[in-house]
Amino acid sequence: MVKNAAPTRTVTEDDRERAEEQILANHRTVDYDTREYPVEVIVEKYLSGLEQDENELFVPDYQRDHTWEPKRKSRFIESVLIGLPIPYLFVADITKKDARLEIVDGSQRIRTLAEFLTNELVLSDLDKLTELNGFRFNDLPVARQRRFKRHTLRMIELTEKASEDIRRDLFERINTGSQELTDMEKRWGVKDGRFLRFIRECSYNELFHKLAPLSATSVKRRDREEFVLRFFAFLDRYKQFERRLDVFLDEYLADMETNGTAKSDAKLQREWLGMLTFIDKYCPDGFVKKRGHVKTPRVRFEALAVGTALALRERPNLAIDEMNWVNDESDPFHEMATSGSSNSRPKIVSRIEYVRDRLLGEANNEA
Repeated sequence: MVKNAAPTRTVTEDDRERAEEQILANHRTVDYDTREYPVEVIVEKYLSGLEQDENELFVPDYQRDHTWEPKRKSRFIESVLIGLPIPYLFVADITKKDARLEIVDGSQRIRTLAEFLTNELVLSDLDKLTELNGFRFNDLPVARQRRFKRHTLRMIELTEKASEDIRRDLFERINTGSQELTDMEKRWGVKDGRFLRFIRECSYNELFHKLAPLSATSVKRRDREEFVLRFFAFLDRYKQFERRLDVFLDEYLADMETNGTAKSDAKLQREWLGMLTFIDKYCPDGFVKKRGHVKTPRVRFEALAVGTALALRERPNLAIDEMNWVNDESDPFHEMATSGSSNSRPKIVSRIEYVRDRLLGEANNEA
């Protein structure tokens, strides 16, 4: 018996007719051409004009940064060298004036090829071509370099009739469910809008970077943006959280995209900056457990950031002594911020409100 199988049903002729009608109603006619280019040409189209944002093949904002680790880049180059089939690249002709091509899917492969041909990539962890470990492109025999650059990759080119909605839908269907994409990366790829751009602007804050350090990999995977989104979502409706964090964040994001305004964004930004300024003044180590750490625990960040913002809502001029208790292992906060079941609603509510009440209880001024 297949586990988690869909429930069976008796399909009638009427069911079939309605299903066919639904397929026809949702069917999209997408004009496209199939092309084949040598690696050398693809890389040249990507690199030429890259610095001026005028390259013919370009990566759109809704796609992630170059996040492949060296091992995966090397394995991809190995696949090209030994002639394994490479999946199609998907691009879209979106600019009538200069016919630039937006990379819908395949940016990681194209950027890896560019990194290899410019001698930035050192091959490592190869399991078939072990003699090439430690090689750069220029270390290959000249004949092999030429053959590599002549190797062709297939490309699906959507015509200018492909709307942004179609391109984003294609990006989602190719990538949704892949473990390589975080929830925030998927949101960035398929839900980009006014409020998500506001989240990005907040994530650029240098004080935020100082107080909540993250590894380079985490930054590339848009963890900064997810921290900001979590802050606003929990600040607004932490008591409404149920079981699924991804659903909770997606619903909040959709609501703010639809009902948020520039005025509400400005208010949220003031609260964001006020919270960061307060933490910088009173919490010596910021959101990390110890000074010098390069990883900020999400649970700790949420509790301190949201609890502080709630306290400031009640007392905008709040002043206290230093928050030394956040790093005191004997303080209840230590267990609240490190215990299991971190995404259960009672625990989320208790740790956020503990920080809020602790700050208000320690107030040494009258707002």
